[in-house]
Amino acid sequence: MQETFKNLASIGGKWEDHNTENPYKNQEKNLRSHMVEKLCESKKVSQYGESLSSNLSLTKKTAGVKPYECSVCGKVFLRRSSLTRHVRSHIGYELLEKPYKCMECGKAFSYLKSFQRHERTHAGEKPYQCKQCGKTFIYHQPFQTHERTHIGEKPYECKQCGKVLSCPSSLRIHERIHTGEKPYECKKCGKAFSCPSSIRIHERTHTGEKPYECKECGKAFISHTSVLTHMITHSGNRPYKCKECGKAFIFPSFLRVHERIHTGEKPYKCKQCGKAFRCSTSIQIHERTHTGEKPYKCKECGKSFSARPAFRVHLRVHTGEKPYKCKECGKAFSRTSYFRIHERTHTGEKPYECKKCGKTFNYPLDLQIHERNHTGEKPYECKECAKAFISLENFRRHMITHTGDGPYKCTECGKAFIFPSALRTHERTHTGEKPYECKQCGKAFSCSSYVQIHERTHTGEKPYECKECGKAFIYPTSFQGHMRVHTGEKPYKCKECGKSFSLHSSFQRHERIHSGEKPVECKQCGKAFSLSTSLQKHMRMHTGCKPYKC
Repeated sequence: MQETFKNLASIGGKWEDHNTENPYKNQEKNLRSHMVEKLCESKKVSQYGESLSSNLSLTKKTAGVKPYECSVCGKVFLRRSSLTRHVRSHIGYELLEKPYKCMECGKAFSYLKSFQRHERTHAGEKPYQCKQCGKTFIYHQPFQTHERTHIGEKPYECKQCGKVLSCPSSLRIHERIHTGEKPYECKKCGKAFSCPSSIRIHERTHTGEKPYECKECGKAFISHTSVLTHMITHSGNRPYKCKECGKAFIFPSFLRVHERIHTGEKPYKCKQCGKAFRCSTSIQIHERTHTGEKPYKCKECGKSFSARPAFRVHLRVHTGEKPYKCKECGKAFSRTSYFRIHERTHTGEKPYECKKCGKTFNYPLDLQIHERNHTGEKPYECKECAKAFISLENFRRHMITHTGDGPYKCTECGKAFIFPSALRTHERTHTGEKPYECKQCGKAFSCSSYVQIHERTHTGEKPYECKECGKAFIYPTSFQGHMRVHTGEKPYKCKECGKSFSLHSSFQRHERIHSGEKPVECKQCGKAFSLSTSLQKHMRMHTGCKPYKC
C-alpha cells in the first residue's frame, strides 16, 4: 500500500518543469513525501489500495499506446498526469493535504501551479493581454475564450438546441439544462447545482460570507453579479444596448435574453407541460410550479417563494429598504422594474411599439394587451356570464358587477378597490399628496396616468376614436362609456331595484339613493351630499359665485 502512494508521489514529481528555477521546489518535494506518509497512515485509504495500485500499473503497461483508464470509475484520460490527479478524487479531499497556503487570504492548494496562479489575484498580475482590445487576464483559458469574442468563433455546439458556445466547459454546463443533471450537491442542505460556481455562491448563504463589497456604500454581496447589479444604483451605467428598442443592460447575457422578446425565440422547453421560455432561469423557476418547491423562506413571516428575486423583493417589506432612487424627484423604489417604469414619467420614453399600427407604450404588458385589439384575443373569461376581456384589469373590474366589492380597502373611508395601485392612488385623496406635475401648466396629480391624460388637453390628442360615429375621446373611460350608447350595454345592475347603468360612476351615484351615503362634505358648514356636483352647487351659496349669465 505504501509503495502505491510512493509511486503516486513519484508521478507527481514529474509534473513540474525542471528547467525552470523554482523557489518552491524543495518545499514541494518535502511536503509531497509528508503527504504520502499521512495517506499511508489513514485507514480510509485502504479500501482504495487495490484500485489505485491497478491504476498505477495500468499507466505503466499502456503508456504511449492507449488512453489512461481509471479502474475505479472507468473514466479515460489522455495524459498520465491527468489520471494521477483524478485518482485523488477517489481518495477524498479530506485526506489530502493542501501544502501551498496563501499568506494573503489563507486559501490552500494541492498543486504549486494552482497556488502560483492564485497569487496573481492578489498581486494584480495579468500576464495574458488581448491584442484587439487590450483587456488582460490572470489565466490562459479565459484569455483564449475572450479572443473568440473578437473573431466570433464559437466552435462548441449543443446538439439539443443548436446553441453555440466559445469553450467546452460552457457547453458541458449548458447541456445540463437539457439533461437535468446537477452533479454539485450542497453538504448543508442537499440542494444540487449544474455548475461549480453556482454551488460556491449558494454555500455562502450558509456561511454568511459576502466577499464582494461595494466601494461606494460598503454593502457586501455573495456574488460578483450581485455587486455589479447593485453598482448601477450608483453609476446608472448599462453598457449593452438593444438595437431594436434601445433598452440597456449591465451584462451581455441579459441583453441576449432580452433580444429574444423581439425575435420570439424561446429555446428552453418544460418537459412536463411543453411551455417554452426565453432563459434557463425562467424554466427552472417554472418547473417548481409542477414540483411545488419553494426553497426561499422568509425568517420574519414564514412566507416561501419559488424564485430568489421575488424573495429578495419581499424581504424589503420587512426592512423598508428602497435602494432605487429617482434623481429627478427623489422618489425611492424597492424594485428596479418599478424604478425604470417611474423614470419614464419624467423622460416620456415609450420603448414598446406595436408593429401593426405603430402606437408606442411605456410597458411591455400594455403592448401585449393592445396587440389583442388587433388579434381579437380575449383570454380572461367571466365564469358568471361568459363575457371575455383582453386584460386582467378589465376582467377584475367587470367581476365587481357580480361580487359588488374589491379586496383592497381604504382604512380612512372603507372604500374598496380591485388593485392595490388603485388603493394607493385613492389614499392620496386623504393625504393630499400629488407627486405628478404637468410640465406645461404646473398642475399636479395624484396618479401618473392622470397627468398623461391631462397633457392631452394641451396637445389636443384624442387617441380613442369610435368606429361607429367617428367621435374621439381623451379618456379611455369616456370612450368605453360612449361605446355602450351604440351597443346598448348596461353592465352595472343595482341589486336593490334592478335598474341598470352603462357607466360605473352612474351606478355608484345611484347606489347612494338606497344606502343614504353622503360622502362629500362642505368644509364651511358641515352639510353632506351624495354627489360632488351637489356640493359644487352648494358651495356657491358660500362664495356668491353665479356662473350662469343671461
